[in-house]
Amino acid sequence: MYKRSGFLALTTASIVLCTAGLTPSVSQAAGTTGDGKGSYAEKNGLTTDDIRLINALNEKALHLGRPDKTPGEALPSATESLGASAAASDRVTPPAEPLDRMPDAYRAHGGRATTGISNYIRKWQQAYSHRDGQAQQMTERQREQLSYGCVGVTWVNSGPYPTNKLAFASFDEAKHKDALEHTSPRPGETRAEFEGRIAKQSFDETKGFNRARDVASVMNKALENAHDEGAYLNNLKAELTKNNDALAREGSRSNFYSALRNTPSFKDRNGGNSDPSKMKAVIYSKHFWSGQDPWSPSDKRKYGDPDAFRPDRQTGLVDMSNDRNTSRSPANPGESYVNFDYGWFGDQKEVNAENTIWTHANHYHSPEGGMGPMQVYESKFRNWSSGYTDFDRGTYIITFIPKNWNTAPAKVTQGWP
Repeated sequence: MYKRSGFLALTTASIVLCTAGLTPSVSQAAGTTGDGKGSYAEKNGLTTDDIRLINALNEKALHLGRPDKTPGEALPSATESLGASAAASDRVTPPAEPLDRMPDAYRAHGGRATTGISNYIRKWQQAYSHRDGQAQQMTERQREQLSYGCVGVTWVNSGPYPTNKLAFASFDEAKHKDALEHTSPRPGETRAEFEGRIAKQSFDETKGFNRARDVASVMNKALENAHDEGAYLNNLKAELTKNNDALAREGSRSNFYSALRNTPSFKDRNGGNSDPSKMKAVIYSKHFWSGQDPWSPSDKRKYGDPDAFRPDRQTGLVDMSNDRNTSRSPANPGESYVNFDYGWFGDQKEVNAENTIWTHANHYHSPEGGMGPMQVYESKFRNWSSGYTDFDRGTYIITFIPKNWNTAPAKVTQGWP
């Protein structure tokens, strides 16, 4: 199914490989930190060298999200990222789709619906592209963004490359402490592996998502009729104080209170034009591995760092400043892991988290290359949150987009039409 991809060392530094679509059983998915699907490499016939080469390139994609990079800048080329001797990338920007062409129904199985990138473009143009009520054809730049895979789906819907500043999660301290005190490592399990597993099982993705959605709701209320940033911040602090929310005590320079002003489209004349009432808070998700500190013991990079990327006990905020997009280190010969997975949620109003729809993808678009064409997925929350062994953290992240963008519709119909 997959060709050996030694040539991938020459691909662009910002190529993104994400997890692919195999639906877990109910028992595997029921735990919010389940890893019953195994690793991406195991399920998709990729070698250790394939994954190593791709992840080495992915880690260089960090400059896409740096604060001084404006949305209008060109995407990084292979020569920019890897030197003048690098060959052209095998990532392909999909062709334009007619604005009036309707999408075909997705292929549905279990909690996931699947389609090709061109069909997703057609759906996006019909359902998500609207600006001030008018459907828009996906531009060449947007199609190029989309072609980067799972992060491309979030990127094309949120505008700027994801910077993950306002991440939320839920960690059950009592459950974690009890498990450490009253359970023991499994046969053959090292202490580091045991502690990493217990930490992973102490996260609750449903609660983390609901926390992010509750905060986004408060933010959206504060944005109403606030025509300057000062009014928005006053509204936000007042609402949080009324709710006795610990976020009210965040410092004035924190990521939480500076998030709106640091969103590029807020200052864009075709976006918010510095008017908060023209913006709305929306949500996406990132799955990744905790053991990213290059100076930490090797066991933490193999089995997870129990103390890394835990949310603040009061606010639920996760400090993502040490997220280097680094993949899990192999514990045994032949193991290899991808470094992250992104899922787009937007502004859905479905109350039950289990019925929400998350849009993501398998990998970058390479129809003639070793990876093959990109597939786009619409997954129910249980499917999305179940994860792979590649990840032990799941965060739910708030960003802002202009209200006149419809990339975050209140209702998403899986496998539409």
